[in-house]
Amino acid sequence: MEEALLSLKKTSEYLTSFESSNAIPFDEYDDIETELKLMLIENYRLDNKAFGKIKNITEQIGRLQKFFPTLPETFPHLLEEIKDIEYHKEIVEKIDKVFNRFGEVKSDASSILKDLRTEIQHAKKAIQDNFNRALTTYADVLEDIRETIIDDQRVLAVKSGFKKRVPGRVLGISKTGSITYIQPENVVKHYFKLRENEEAEKKEIDKILRQLTAEISEYQPFLEIYQHYIFHLDLIRAKAKFAEKINGVLPKINPHPTLRLKEAFHPLLWLRNTAENKKIFPQTLTLTPQNRIICISGPNAGGKSITLKTVGLLQLMIQSGILVPVHPKSEMFFFDKIMTDIGDNQSIENHLSTYSSRLKKMSGIIRKADAKTLLLIDEFGTGSDPELGGALAESFLEFFYEKRSYAIITTHYTNIKLVVEQLPHAENAAMLFDENSLEPLYKLEIGQAGSSFTFEVAEKNKIPRFIIKNARQKVEKDVVNLDKTIVKLQQEKFEVEKLKSNLTEQKESVEDKRDNLQKLNEQLEQKLFNFQKLYEEEHRKLQFGNKIEAFINSYINGKSRKEVVKDFVKILEQEKYRKLGTDKDESKRLQIIKRKITQQLKKTEVKEKIAETNEKLEEKRKEERSVWLKPGQRVRISGSTSVGTIEKITKNKAIVNYGTFKTTIATDELERI
Repeated sequence: MEEALLSLKKTSEYLTSFESSNAIPFDEYDDIETELKLMLIENYRLDNKAFGKIKNITEQIGRLQKFFPTLPETFPHLLEEIKDIEYHKEIVEKIDKVFNRFGEVKSDASSILKDLRTEIQHAKKAIQDNFNRALTTYADVLEDIRETIIDDQRVLAVKSGFKKRVPGRVLGISKTGSITYIQPENVVKHYFKLRENEEAEKKEIDKILRQLTAEISEYQPFLEIYQHYIFHLDLIRAKAKFAEKINGVLPKINPHPTLRLKEAFHPLLWLRNTAENKKIFPQTLTLTPQNRIICISGPNAGGKSITLKTVGLLQLMIQSGILVPVHPKSEMFFFDKIMTDIGDNQSIENHLSTYSSRLKKMSGIIRKADAKTLLLIDEFGTGSDPELGGALAESFLEFFYEKRSYAIITTHYTNIKLVVEQLPHAENAAMLFDENSLEPLYKLEIGQAGSSFTFEVAEKNKIPRFIIKNARQKVEKDVVNLDKTIVKLQQEKFEVEKLKSNLTEQKESVEDKRDNLQKLNEQLEQKLFNFQKLYEEEHRKLQFGNKIEAFINSYINGKSRKEVVKDFVKILEQEKYRKLGTDKDESKRLQIIKRKITQQLKKTEVKEKIAETNEKLEEKRKEERSVWLKPGQRVRISGSTSVGTIEKITKNKAIVNYGTFKTTIATDELERI
C-alpha cells in the first residue's frame, strides 16, 4: 500500500509539470543494461555508441538533481527520491575527454593518435597532389572518363594499347579489355603509407577505448543506480501522460474503509468516447462499513456491467499507482483482495457449463472472502432454475454479508432485491430507464431497486405483440406486477428518505438560526443595559457638573468662600457614602449568590423544589404585573435607576419613553415605580 501510495503521489507531482511551466528536464534515453554487464569483463572495449548512452543517462541525473531542489514544494516526493543518489560528473568528463559532440574519438585523446592523424592527412594530401599531376602527364593516353574508383582508390583509366607508357600498379581491366585501370607509381608509395597509418590509428583507438572502458567500469554500481532510477522515473512519466489523457487525478486515500466515488468514468470509455466526440456518463456511489453491499438492478444494456467494471478497474488502477478519472473530492482506500465474477467462463476443454463454471468460481470466492475484500459479481444468481438458483444466491449474499465483505453485485432476481432491502448495511441501486422512450439513461440511482422491463424491452426489440401478450398470460398476475410494485415502493422510500433528509437539514438550520437570534438578543440586551448604565453615569456627572457650576456662580455673586467650600465638602461626603454603599451592596449581592450556588451544589435534591417555587413566584408575579403593566405606568429596568413611562405594550414587549429617547424591552425586565 505504501509503495502504491508513494507512486501515486509522484505521478500526481509529475502531472503538474504538464499543466504548468515547470517542465521536468527528462528526455529520451537508451537502455545501458547490456553495457553494465559487459564493462565488468576484463579488458573489454565498449563501442562509441555505448559511451554516448552512458553519458546521456549520467547527464540526466545531474540535470534532475539541480532541478528538483529549486521547487521543493511542487515536487517533494520526486526530490526525496533523487537527493540521496550520488552523482559523479567525472563520468561525463572522462567521456568528453575522449569523444567530441558527434560521438567520434578526438585527435587529442592521446599524443600518438594526434601524430598518426597528422601523418594520415599528409599522406592523403600527397596522394591527391600526385594523382592530379599524373592526370596531366598522361592525358594523351587516357580514355574519355579519365579516372575511376576501385577499392576506394582513385585510378587512371588508361587505354589498354598504351598501358606500358604509364608506370604504376594495375588494379583492374574493363569488361571489353579496352581500358586498364592503373594506380600511378608516384601515388603507390603514399597509399601504402596511408594504409599503414590507418591501421595504427585503429589500434590506438582500440587501446584508448579499452582504457576508457576500464575507467568507466569503476563507476558501474552508480551507473546501475542511475539506470534503475531512470527506468522508474520513465514509468512515472508514462503514468502521468496516461493520466493526462484520461483526466486522471489523485483522490483522497483513506486509511479507513470508506470508498466514495464521485463522477467516476471508465478510462477506456473516456478515451474512446472522447475521440469519437460522444457523451460519457459518470457514476457516483459510496461503500462504507455502514453500507458495504450495493445491489444494482435494471434492464439489460442499461449500464450495470459497465458500472461494475468501472469500479473494479479504478480500484485496480489506484492500487497499482495509476491516477484515476474521478472528481478530485472522491475518496478511495486499498482492499487486500479484489475478486470478480464477470462474464461467461463456459469451457469445452474442461467440460464446464456456464453455471458450473460460475459455481466453481463462487466456491473460490467463498473460501477467500473477508472484511478486506471487494467482490464484483455480475448477474448474481443466474445460470440455473430461477427459484432454486435464487435461493442459493440469497445464501451466498448472506454469507458475504456476515463476512463483512464489500460487494457490488448486479441482478434481475426479485428475491435478491428483497433480501438486500432487509439488510441494514446493504442497499439497492438502479440503472435508470426512461419508461416512455424505453431508452437507458446510464445513470446509477442509489436507494431504489430497478425493474428489468422484460416485456417492454422485448416489445422495443420488435418481438411480435401476440408473443408478448401470450407470455404475460402465462405468468401469474401477482408475479407480473411484483417487479413494478417493488420499484414503486423503492421510489417512494427514496423520496421519503430524501424528504426526511431535507427536513433534518431544515430543522438543524432553524435551530442554528434560533440560537443565533438568541445570542443576538442577549447581546442587544447587554448593550441596552450598558447603555442605561452609561446614561445614568453621564446623567450623574451632568448633575454634579451643574452643582459645581452653581457653586461658581454663587461665589461670583458674593457668597463667601468658606460657605462654598462647606457645601462642596458636603457633596463630596455624599458621593463617598454613595460609592461605599454601592460597593457594599454589590459585595453583599455576590456573597448571597455565592452562598446560593454553594447550597445548590451541595443539595441537588432541592433544585426541583426551587424550580417549582420559582414557577409559582413567576405565576404570581405575572398576575401582579398584569394589574399594573399598562401604558402610562412609570417603570424602570431591573438593576437600573433611570425612570421612564410605558408608552405602548405589544405582546411581551414594551416601549419605554425616557424623555430624551425611547427603547423597546421585554416586559419581564420592568419594575413598577
